[in-house]
Amino acid sequence: MRLSFPRLVRSEWIKLRSIRSTVWCFAILFVLNIGFPILIASVGNFGGATNPHLSGDSAGTIAVTVTTLGVNFTSLVVAVLGVLIISGEYATGMVRGTFTADPRRTGAFLAKALVLAIATFVVSAASTWIAALAIHPILANKNIDFSLGDSKIFLPILGSSVYAVLIALLAFGIGSLVRATAAGVAITLGVLLVAPLILNILTALLSGTHWPADVNTFLPASAGSQLFAYASDTSAAATNGPAAAQGGATASTITLNGWQGFGILGGEVLAVGIAAYILLKRRDA
Repeated sequence: MRLSFPRLVRSEWIKLRSIRSTVWCFAILFVLNIGFPILIASVGNFGGATNPHLSGDSAGTIAVTVTTLGVNFTSLVVAVLGVLIISGEYATGMVRGTFTADPRRTGAFLAKALVLAIATFVVSAASTWIAALAIHPILANKNIDFSLGDSKIFLPILGSSVYAVLIALLAFGIGSLVRATAAGVAITLGVLLVAPLILNILTALLSGTHWPADVNTFLPASAGSQLFAYASDTSAAATNGPAAAQGGATASTITLNGWQGFGILGGEVLAVGIAAYILLKRRDA
């Protein structure tokens, strides 16, 4: 008798929460998402020496940037988790039992992805909004006036959790493709960290050439960073993306907004997921 999809989801949930690495990854995500914003909000001097009263776009940019500060770090954590959730089963041989319970493999694959997505979103959203609520009075005491109910602030904060989910699913697809933890983590981190760094170096070396920066704009980290960028901040990709954190210069002639960044990253996740699913159906466990 074939298991129903709800039972497969329940099975994957039991497996997810019973793995020690999952608990540690989500614990790190939770702490970093809260700790970094509170730390920066507490020690930062956003108004300069005169500490003027800030409102509107200036305050909104600071609020969103500080609240989502931990996302660039926690995205790497969920990337590792996304690979582990599938590659770990291949390493232990548990995947044979999973596919025995679901011979068609479709339900098990989708259930695993669904559980990963929901768990990542819940933990990310909870920690991010706790951070937002915690830093609001801190920034208010520094004369930075903003409202968390403002759609310009609300949507990027929500978008940071969507970004975490998409990165986790991208890593899940890569892990399913290569079926090895070390290779999956290396490829995922290479796409998120190494590729943008190389393109930034090429941009700096090839003076007057924009194609490396343009390509970088469409990479997962750069495109996805638009999901948690303040709407009026035209340099959001440069200030929020991992490449900027590494000191890379960006001179792209292409500018993306949040929805475009979501579409590009979502398309990349879907493409990798389809490729992983096709190989999953064709290869032996």
